[in-house]
This record gives sequence, C-alpha cells and structure tokens, in this order.
Amino acid sequence: MPADDAILTLIAGDAVMTVHPDAGCRIGQISVAGQPLLVDVPGTDGGHPMAWGAYPMAPWAGRIRNGRFTYDGAERRLTINHHDGDGSERAHAIHGLVFDRPWPHVCEMTDTSCTGEVDLDWEFGGTVRQAIHLFEHRVEVTLAVTSTGTPFPAEVGWHPWFRKPDRLAFAPTAMYQRDGFGLPTGELVPPSGGPWDDCFVNTEPVVLHYERADAPTVTVTSDCDHWVVYDMPADATCVEPQSGPPDAFNLHPHVVDMDTSLTRQMTISW
Repeated sequence: MPADDAILTLIAGDAVMTVHPDAGCRIGQISVAGQPLLVDVPGTDGGHPMAWGAYPMAPWAGRIRNGRFTYDGAERRLTINHHDGDGSERAHAIHGLVFDRPWPHVCEMTDTSCTGEVDLDWEFGGTVRQAIHLFEHRVEVTLAVTSTGTPFPAEVGWHPWFRKPDRLAFAPTAMYQRDGFGLPTGELVPPSGGPWDDCFVNTEPVVLHYERADAPTVTVTSDCDHWVVYDMPADATCVEPQSGPPDAFNLHPHVVDMDTSLTRQMTISW
C-alpha cells in the first residue's frame, strides 16, 4: 500500500475518488456523498493486492493455466503468482503484470482526471496506459496495451471489488463452460443461476442494487464483451469487464503490434 503522499485524490461534486499509482494504478475507493462503493482500502498491513479497489488487468485478465501458453510456434512461460488451494496442478499466472506494481509515470493530472503508464516486464516488451476521468455521477476509465516493437498476445480488463449488493441484474447471452480447474473450455453454454465465479458473454450494463439512500444503484458498462462475475464472498461482488475470457492466451487471444493496440473502456455510474 502506498504512502499517503502517493495517493491521488479526484473530486467531482460530491464524488471523491482515490487512485493509487504505487499499487497498480488502481482506483482505491469511490465515495458518493460519503458512501463508499468499493471494498475498503486495506490497513497498515497492506492487504492482499488482488482483493481491494478496482485494478486494471493487462496484458491478460484472469488466469493463464499453469502460466503456460504457445505463441508463434513456441511455448511461453509466465511467472506463477496464484495457487487454487494446495495442488501444484492448480498454479497459475493471474490478472496480468501490472496490478501489483508501481506505475512510475503519471503522465497527466487534473482535479478530476489522471493518466498513468507502465512498461510491461516480460519477453515481449510493450506498455500499458490507463486514463481515469471522474464526473459527478460516473467515472470513465480507458485501458490500452501497446507494442514497442514485438507483436504479442494481449487481453485487458478491470477487477472492481464492489460492496455486496442486495441484488445484481444483468442479461448475458451465454457463459463459458468451466473444466475441473475452473477455467473456460472454450465451449459456450446457457447462463446458469448463481453464485458465480464465471465468465459470461455480455454486451449490456450490469447493475448492482442497494438498499441505501446514496448511490442505490451502481451500473457498470463497457465495450468489453466478456464479463467475469464473482459473487461468492459474503462482503463483495466483483463485476469484471474483459476483452477476452480467462486463459485467453490458450483460446483465441487478441494480438497487438506496432500498428494495432488493444484498447477498452469501462464506466461506473451511480
């Protein structure tokens, strides 16, 4: 967790938002008339970097199975940073390379906006850039992955930890079948009822409903067409717009090169 002088504060009307460049350039909290929308910033112990705020995921989102994928005819290996339980076969590379790293470049800063950039630390190089704009009733975020010379597979997304809603409303068209490791097989099936830790095909807003006076509805919209919904925790629900499914590098990833970046947008409104 960064020191207080490393936390950026944006204000628009009665909306106040913190941004933490030293903790993956994540949104730490959004408060509307004093009502926090996200799981609290951790205390002095720093908490687990995967479990608070709303952080960007790049150059992949979710898990990459065993941290391995094949690209351009060669097997590639990523650093393992997550275990599903104790089994060694459930060790994965998760949520990309930038969510738990300091972002050294705050390129632009105003009272209501900031833009950060960080280099990708892997064999392909590349950069990630995130722009955040706060308005009185919404925040707009843009995330882009760009090549610095070498083409590479890429996906982007966000992982917001919202305070537990009383009800979640969304209308996905399909969901990914999961295998015994909880990863998508690539096959699409009809959406099932929750609780979920699943990836859906979805192009419509996702709405969180709360029985409270301020911000009784929180709506997430995005030009992403894949959404992971994780609502198993008792205190939180994660609504994660992504450009592709978990383990996309082993399915059908996007590819970026010097002429083609991968850019997606997300809006959280109240």
